[in-house]
Amino acid sequence: MSGSSSTSGMSDTTTTGRQWMRRRPRARWTDAPAPPAPRKCTDDVVVDCALYEDGVRQATLPLREAMKSARERPGSFVWIGLYQPDVEHIAEVADAFGLHPLAVEDAVKAHQRPKLEQYGDTLFLVLKTIVFVEHEKLTATTDVVDTGEILLFVGPDFVVAVRHGSAPGLGRVRKALEGRPDVLAQGPAAVMHAIADQVVDDYLDVADAVELDVEQLEADVFSPGHGDDAERVYQLKRELIEFKRAVQPMARPLQRLAEEPQPSISPEIARYLRDVADHLTQVRERLSGYSELVDGLLAANLSQLAVQQNVDMRRISAGAAILAIPTMIAGFYGMNFEHMPELRWMFGYPLMLGVTAALSFTAYRVFRRVGWL
Repeated sequence: MSGSSSTSGMSDTTTTGRQWMRRRPRARWTDAPAPPAPRKCTDDVVVDCALYEDGVRQATLPLREAMKSARERPGSFVWIGLYQPDVEHIAEVADAFGLHPLAVEDAVKAHQRPKLEQYGDTLFLVLKTIVFVEHEKLTATTDVVDTGEILLFVGPDFVVAVRHGSAPGLGRVRKALEGRPDVLAQGPAAVMHAIADQVVDDYLDVADAVELDVEQLEADVFSPGHGDDAERVYQLKRELIEFKRAVQPMARPLQRLAEEPQPSISPEIARYLRDVADHLTQVRERLSGYSELVDGLLAANLSQLAVQQNVDMRRISAGAAILAIPTMIAGFYGMNFEHMPELRWMFGYPLMLGVTAALSFTAYRVFRRVGWL
C-alpha cells in the first residue's frame, strides 16, 4: 500500500508539475513594460534662482536655500525663473510661498488667456508672448508669428516667472535690472513691470516685421500680371488673428495694475505700468489697421480675379464672333442648291474669300477699338 501510495503521490506531483509548466505563459518582448518617460532634471527647469537685497544680487543659490533666505532676510526677495515645470517641480515652490492651487494648475498646464488674479498678497499675472517667425517670402503655409506664455507669481518677497512654449528667455531683462539697482530695489513689482514692458516691446518689434509682410503682399496683389493671391492673403489674416488673440486681452490686466491700488505696487511703478499700457494700445491700433488692410486686399484680389475672368470672356466672345463670319459664309455655299449663279462665275470664289476677309478684319478692328481684344 505504501509503495502504491508513494507511486501515486509521485505521479500526482509529476502531473501537477507538467500542468504548471504547460500553463506557464511564455515570456514575449511585447509583454515587457514600457520604459518610464524621462524626467526633466531640476537644472533644465530652474533657469535662474537668485537672491536680491537693496537692488543688488547677493548670490545664485539652490532653490530651497534661496526660498529660505528670502524668508529670513527682511528687505530681500528671490527671483526664480522656471521653464515648463511639471507638478513635481513647482510643488516645492508653491508650498514655500503659499501659492494658490488654481494658479499653480494654470502655471503647469499653460494655454491661458492674459489675465490678472489676486490671491491674498500674491498677484498672478499671465502674459502672452509673440515671436516673429523669420521667412524669405510669405506663402500660403508660412507661419508668421508663434505664441508662448509667461506666468508670474509676485509676492512681497518673491517673483516666480514660469515660461512655456516659445516665450523668449528673461535673461536680458534680469541683466538690465541688475544694472539698475535703484529700480530693482523697489522689489518684485519692479521685476513684474520690466517683464511686462519687455513683452510689449516685443509686440512692437513683431508688428514692424508683420507690417513688411503686409506691404509686400499689397505690392504683389496690385502688381501687373499677378496670380491668385487669395491663399496668401488668407494665411496672413489667420496669423494676424493669432497675434490679436494674444494682444487684445492684455489691456484689462495692465489697466488694473496701473489704475487699481495694489499694496505691492508703488505709485512710481504704477506710472511705469501706465506707460506699458500706452504702448500696448499702440500695438492694438496697428493690428486693427493691418486687419482692415488685409481685408481690403482680400476683397481687391477677388475683384481683380472677377475682372480678369470678364476680360477673358470678352476675348473668347470676340474670337468666336470673328470665326462666325467665315463659318456663316461657308455654310451658305455648303447647302448644295442648284441655282446659285456665283458658283459658275469666274470671280465667285475670289470674291467670297475677299468678302470673308474684309468682314473678319472689320470685326477684328471693332473689337480692338472697344478693348475686347
